[in-house]
Amino acid sequence: MAKDRINDQCLEEDQVAGNGLLDRRLFLKKGLQFGAISTLASSTALASTNSETKFEPAHPPWMHKPGKPFSIYGKPSEFEDDVVRFPTQNEMVPGNGVSWTPLHLMEGTITPNGLHYERHHNGVPQIDPKKHRLLIHGLVKKDLTFSIDDLLRYPMQSKICFIECGGNSNAGWNKQPSQAEAGYFNGLASCSEWTGVPLSVLLDEVGLRKKAKWLVAEGADAFAMQMSIPIEKALDDAFLALYQNGERIRPENGYPLRLIVPGWEGVLNVKWLRRLKITNRPVMARNETSRYTELQPSGKARMFTFPIEAKSLITSPSAHMVLKEPSLYQITGLAWTGRGKISKVQVSADGGDTWAEAELQEPVLDRSFTRFRMPWHWNGKPAVLKSRAIDETGYVQPERTELVKQRGRKGFFHYNAITNWHIDSDGFVSHVYDKKDNETTDSDISIDSGWD
Repeated sequence: MAKDRINDQCLEEDQVAGNGLLDRRLFLKKGLQFGAISTLASSTALASTNSETKFEPAHPPWMHKPGKPFSIYGKPSEFEDDVVRFPTQNEMVPGNGVSWTPLHLMEGTITPNGLHYERHHNGVPQIDPKKHRLLIHGLVKKDLTFSIDDLLRYPMQSKICFIECGGNSNAGWNKQPSQAEAGYFNGLASCSEWTGVPLSVLLDEVGLRKKAKWLVAEGADAFAMQMSIPIEKALDDAFLALYQNGERIRPENGYPLRLIVPGWEGVLNVKWLRRLKITNRPVMARNETSRYTELQPSGKARMFTFPIEAKSLITSPSAHMVLKEPSLYQITGLAWTGRGKISKVQVSADGGDTWAEAELQEPVLDRSFTRFRMPWHWNGKPAVLKSRAIDETGYVQPERTELVKQRGRKGFFHYNAITNWHIDSDGFVSHVYDKKDNETTDSDISIDSGWD
């Protein structure tokens, strides 16, 4: 009892915002005197949290027999079989669709290769790397063709960066909030260490002509994806990735060669890259006209809005999770921006009435996921959790009402509004819109399953 009184007094001293938000460095300052942080449960597992706990004997069964032998490639534990991508696909064209990264079931900032989100337009091609070629031609002084073995001989660079589908979170445009798990609503975003050859090195070899203004990248899939990229970006930091998180890129993420365009929307990171044509104008392909062109309230349309704007998402607690009891919890999530580094993330536990700055996990990297954490004491009453990201340019992640007012209702892509999680008195978490949001009076729009 004395310990509880001491803890309550410390919690009051460390409160920095309304409704129980505590100083972001509390866990470092107080050490272990608070004991274990309360855990969360999924809604489907709630019954088991109320059953009696059966303690294991001093020496559990697995200590009495040898374990399994070595394997040639590691796999996740069988007890983690719920940490998987969630696929949604076009029923008429099975190779067209997406699979979502389970951000709500993960920690840190790096996405394992097997959980990186997918977007395919006509299936995953099975490419023999010995037969694959990359052609660079067009407004160049000499056309060149590279085999994969050729590219593997070049000096390489590595960069940790996120890739986010331009259609990620697009269910947020709907008049009713999506009740999918956080990762299956916002999980068309992932972060990896990519390794490959700087594109500027190859463009220097082919020699650009004076009229060269754009680069058209083409994939080797059955869709023959084509996307246009300004030559300035291609010369700046774009590169041709051969490796992801230390191993060769997997087929669903572009094997044997993928274009990486750091900080820009996912569709530009063309998978299965086979051709780069240097031109004086964009190709105006399907994904640059019928897609990624967004009519604005002014009657004008947004086109070629390449950089990803700052965004954050609380991954825990989040939809379908259950807080077991009033206690101390860790709020955690991810933030990212295509314009550089995240400078701060602010968290609110009272629906935005007050805000406090979260702790950012180091290192904070350029155009990469940034993990944030915040201690919170839940008092057992209804609450609304939300986070907003601020990047080094000063851009502040907008509320949904602000985004809709600015962009209207006829868009589809680039949704980066603040997400609100409501905790009821039973501890159940659901997705809600802001209390000032009048969107429910508007007509609904149709949202597809997501696009790069």
